Amino acid sequence: MAEEITLLESLRRRGVSRRGFLKFCTATASLMALPPALIPRVAAALEQAKRPSVIWLSFQECTGCTESLTRSHAPTVESLIFDHISLDYHHTLQAAAGDAAEHAREEAMKQHHGKYILVVDGSIPLAENGNYSTIAGISNLEMLKECAEGAAAIVSVGTCAAYGGLPMAKPNPTGAVGVSEIIKDKPIVNVPGCPPIPTVITGVLAHFLVFGSLPELDHLGRPKVFFGQNIHDRCYRRPFYERGQFAETFDDEGARKGWCLYKLGCKGPITYNACATNKWNEGTSWPVESGHGCIGCSEPGFWDFGGLYKALSVPTGNIGSTAVAAAALGVAAGAGLAAMNRSKKQAAAKAHETMTVTDLNKET
Repeated sequence: MAEEITLLESLRRRGVSRRGFLKFCTATASLMALPPALIPRVAAALEQAKRPSVIWLSFQECTGCTESLTRSHAPTVESLIFDHISLDYHHTLQAAAGDAAEHAREEAMKQHHGKYILVVDGSIPLAENGNYSTIAGISNLEMLKECAEGAAAIVSVGTCAAYGGLPMAKPNPTGAVGVSEIIKDKPIVNVPGCPPIPTVITGVLAHFLVFGSLPELDHLGRPKVFFGQNIHDRCYRRPFYERGQFAETFDDEGARKGWCLYKLGCKGPITYNACATNKWNEGTSWPVESGHGCIGCSEPGFWDFGGLYKALSVPTGNIGSTAVAAAALGVAAGAGLAAMNRSKKQAAAKAHETMTVTDLNKET
């Protein structure tokens, strides 16, 4: 159960020096994509931060989100953060079971009413009065409402909790929905992905720990710091797209040369996530770097996109012809094209607008 001590005091008890604490603050600021100038503010906030109680509910899910979190590399900022929150209830990670587990949840809700963070992974079934999924004889719907009532904020981890995910795919036999379809009176942040990147999950918790509030969100309830740009804009294969060079199969010459996977069904142009920068497996790689297109797992309804290997649309001749023209005109024209693309991307980012395939194909 969470103790009423500050994070700094907790670190001191663990033998962490002042220098170590400042390193932690620097890493936390980096995790939240904050500029170095804000590190003193982060340090000041963390010195006074109390260990928040966290209640983690798992509903219609595959445990992939928890797997993602626990496989974060070590030693990690994530593990340090989790040493300093009180994870009072989590089906997979807690030692208690049965009545003892439910008692721990009820005690945490009572002791930290109005202060605890509620983390949810998995969708919530509404069909048949919610009887498709129960815990301790309590339907997911009933447990969510009960726990949300006293929560300071809710973090929906994974696409299932955020938007319904795989359980919501047509014909959606359980009537699955995301958390925000049910809870309307609490601040909710969506951290979608199948599964989400560990540092994105912990980054949101770190933000709450430091500032006592949720980060700025986009129109789908996702933190802009991690979901502000799409995969396509951050992809290292983007230059091949600009030149009209695409892999046609997974074993052709284009695939071997690392060309763009757009024609093989890559959903990067319509997917907003931090995979291309944060990566997976200790920052080693991500799907596109491994030769597979993005499947768009952080977008609503991604299982009903129409096929993982079906291209969003066939790129128009604009890209190739533009690239040919640029080559003919030399470096100056190429630089102009790059500047135009940067301008479009920056304008969209400034206005917090999403860019679609159509937008990317436009010449002006």
